[in-house]
Amino acid sequence: MMTTDQRLIELGIELPHPPQGVGAYVPWIRTGNLIITSGQLPWKNGEIAYAGKCGKEFQIVEGYQAARLCAVNALAQLKQAVGHDWTQLVRIVRVEGYVHTAPGFRGHPDVLNGASELFNRVFGDAGIHVRVALGIDEMPLNAAVQIVVWAEVKS
Repeated sequence: MMTTDQRLIELGIELPHPPQGVGAYVPWIRTGNLIITSGQLPWKNGEIAYAGKCGKEFQIVEGYQAARLCAVNALAQLKQAVGHDWTQLVRIVRVEGYVHTAPGFRGHPDVLNGASELFNRVFGDAGIHVRVALGIDEMPLNAAVQIVVWAEVKS
């Protein structure tokens, strides 16, 4: 059976250094057997890689990639939170997805599949989660997508 790090390599994913918060908060917190991330944006090399609105500057394909990049950043946060020991992660429980949308855009679920499908591929059955998919008019730093991840860890 492949390890999580092996799956990431197979998918061609190198986790970045976990992005720091841009305000008066922490990037993740553990409470009991849950780790909850703060909103993860599509950061790449210290910059927002997808700035703008889905349905205006971006379509579903680019939104999907933005959500996938948010998930990569969330994985970096989770790896740090479990002390770099993926065996401590039991499952992804919930993904909250916020899509920066132009009026009339309705492809929120398709965009957020970029994050959900990545978690499913990386963790298999333990990556299957519940999800919230919302479209919002304004987003911090003009990011196209933001996700929050709830993960169960061993006690």
